[in-house]
Amino acid sequence: MANIVAIVGRPNVGKSTLFNRLTDSRKAIVDSESGVTRDRHYGKSEWNGMEFSVIDTGGYVKGSDDLFEGEIRKQVQLAIDEANVILFVLDVADGIVDDDKVVANILRKCKKKVFLVSNKVDNFVRQGLSGEFYALGLGEPYNVSAISGSGTGELLDEVVKALDADIKIDELDIPKFAIVGRPNVGKSSLINTLLGIERNIVTPIAGTTRDSINTRYNSFGHDFLLIDTAGIRKKSKVEEDLEFYSVMRSIRAIEDCDVILLLIDATLGLEAQDINIFHLAEKNRKGIVIVVNKWDLVEKTTNSTKEYEEKIREKLAPFRDVPIVFTSALTKQRVLKAIEVAEKVNVNRVQSIKTRALNDIMLPIVENQPPAAIKGKHVKIKFITQLPTHAPTFAFYCNLPQYVTESYIRFLENRMREEFDFTGVPIQIFMRKK
Repeated sequence: MANIVAIVGRPNVGKSTLFNRLTDSRKAIVDSESGVTRDRHYGKSEWNGMEFSVIDTGGYVKGSDDLFEGEIRKQVQLAIDEANVILFVLDVADGIVDDDKVVANILRKCKKKVFLVSNKVDNFVRQGLSGEFYALGLGEPYNVSAISGSGTGELLDEVVKALDADIKIDELDIPKFAIVGRPNVGKSSLINTLLGIERNIVTPIAGTTRDSINTRYNSFGHDFLLIDTAGIRKKSKVEEDLEFYSVMRSIRAIEDCDVILLLIDATLGLEAQDINIFHLAEKNRKGIVIVVNKWDLVEKTTNSTKEYEEKIREKLAPFRDVPIVFTSALTKQRVLKAIEVAEKVNVNRVQSIKTRALNDIMLPIVENQPPAAIKGKHVKIKFITQLPTHAPTFAFYCNLPQYVTESYIRFLENRMREEFDFTGVPIQIFMRKK
């Protein structure tokens, strides 16, 4: 399973600053909702060769003390349920306040590894003040300054030791497909329709979390592991908590799968949260299929499918090369088609292109349209090869890699997509010194 590190604590202790420090805020995927709902941040981090996801539980609904305590409890409990490691952030300048005690009381009862993070330790005097936090009964505090980065390296050294380096969900050598999406888009209905087609040939495999079922589907010539995120319905009746939980569960599913089937509600279209989930999958270099569910509820015109597809692709630019399948779990329309497309995307994702074929096809394209000269320097690309990674990655060897622009790399990617079938698959291109 995916490794998740959750940042918890009361507001204004520096959780978001620490999040940005750990994920590099320029690359983080952020979903901010204004108004009374809390901000949610989720992104990727890497330390000492270990990759993991980071969740910032964000601010909380403002209101009475009772409401505030209730909100803090819900957020922390959700983090405990899903995370492998908890970072409990405190403000050394404030010391222990009542709301810190609320969080500490919950964390002391959990079985997850908890790190006390004494934040805003930006001078020698404050280093001694963090000793007060021993009273919370959660072990040794780690002195950091999230804003400057001091102390975060030592903290991360210990965090990655607490993560599972050999984390796996299953040893079966079959594709893993995850059905993800916002609440109420029809994930449960789609899964029930799919599994109901031939119930006798479905083998349940124990999930790694309480309400997640990973199911092997072996029927009609298909054989894959289905990672079901529909269990989020059971966690809470409060929409905000459900939404937050769906984000955490989606991150786990995305990291554990080969291809995601991103379900969207045909009556609502592609919304901000859908786009965030899409970019999470792209960032993790997973195969992607967009499944437009509830298509039976949309009024059709002659070009409605084509127009709908184009609107989706515009929102997903520049990665437009993604298959879109229109389904209805209710009428069982094209449900198996979505699976067939996911299987094709997985084939695209694991394909290996011979070095000779790459060079025979791509080098003439490069010669015909070489990179623009910069400061009188001409880039000459001499050799191309595919790297042995879990997703399609290519190295273009040249004399001056530092002068190749992002726009030219996008040009190369687009031409590669024209020549080879990478539909639904993010690809990476690196320019390397010859």
